[in-house]
Amino acid sequence: MNFDPTGTRGMGFAPHHTQVMGARNSLLPVSIVHAAAEKPTDFTNFALGAGIQCAEAATLGMPFEVWKTRMGRFRNESTLEAFGNVYNKGGVGAFWAGTGPKMVESALKGAILMFSKEAINDACLGSGLSPTTSGILAGAGGGVCQVSIMGPCTFLVTGAVNSTTNESTMSRIQRTWAANGLKGFYPGGTAIAFRQATNWASRQGFTEFVRERAKMSLYGNNQAKLSKWEEAGCGVIGGTLACWNHPFEVARIEMQSRADAGQSKLNMVQVFQLVTKEQGVGGLFKGIVPRVGLGIWQTLFMVTGVKIIKDALGK
Repeated sequence: MNFDPTGTRGMGFAPHHTQVMGARNSLLPVSIVHAAAEKPTDFTNFALGAGIQCAEAATLGMPFEVWKTRMGRFRNESTLEAFGNVYNKGGVGAFWAGTGPKMVESALKGAILMFSKEAINDACLGSGLSPTTSGILAGAGGGVCQVSIMGPCTFLVTGAVNSTTNESTMSRIQRTWAANGLKGFYPGGTAIAFRQATNWASRQGFTEFVRERAKMSLYGNNQAKLSKWEEAGCGVIGGTLACWNHPFEVARIEMQSRADAGQSKLNMVQVFQLVTKEQGVGGLFKGIVPRVGLGIWQTLFMVTGVKIIKDALGK
């Protein structure tokens, strides 16, 4: 029996890896650090991420987002009832409420996600980690990096969707700034951080897991190349499975809606308690149908679509 002094066998690391002590006493594979440092920075990921995320949001992304956001706040409404109430508020155009701040958010978060996620993923793969493990780590890291710019933008979109007035985006910005300054744009920040980290860790990780299984099932070779339709199918499954974290999204919507309406502030745990008291555990999954649609749509763009484009470009 061979002794493994690094203790990395069975954890997704190659046997030859050593580990170094991080700033917070965490153990990091030194090969990941070396791989990240040696790989040249590819700034095309900024443009690619911004463009793809804007395309995602401008198409079906916004209607799913608006529909889901209404259900997260008005949890007494059924799925179809919420859809109808969005339409009654302003016709088809109501499904694109808050598009201005959403496009800003999409461009920035898409660029940040692509740059950070792909850099982490490449470094992990280069260090010998499996595609699934690399996808989970890369997705989580990329999701956390998005939070800084998503707080204000999601707050403005949530206000536009759930407000009972027709207040403009600029008016909402001025009112929020006058009342609370910069921190006024970050209610629900904790919920956003949890949601984004688990969002992309799950979407990237589940999709890579399904891809590996699909290669073995269809071709008997984990190095086989999947067709575009097969890649899309893996993305659909990955995006659907990633919606397990929907309670974080319900908490985010409630916290931001309360802040926009001037209601008392609740932290994430208090929101969970409030929702389960009013609607039971099922209330934490209100809006899951449009969320699944949004999760699939975003995964097809930001995971499957990115892979197809990068393969086509030979990157």
